[in-house]
Amino acid sequence: MSRLLRLKQIIPEKIPISKSSWWNGVKSGKYPAPRKLGARTTVWLEEDIERLISGEVK
Repeated sequence: MSRLLRLKQIIPEKIPISKSSWWNGVKSGKYPAPRKLGARTTVWLEEDIERLISGEVK
């Protein structure tokens, strides 16, 4: 099972961009879609982020 990553674990640790650039990329489909765990908790699957970094297609 893949780990769940919060945004602060992705930016800037894995992907050095701003939060607004990240959210624009999510909205446009450039970056993986998040998963909501609750009203104030948003996560991404680590495997989706690793695929993004390695250049593989989602």
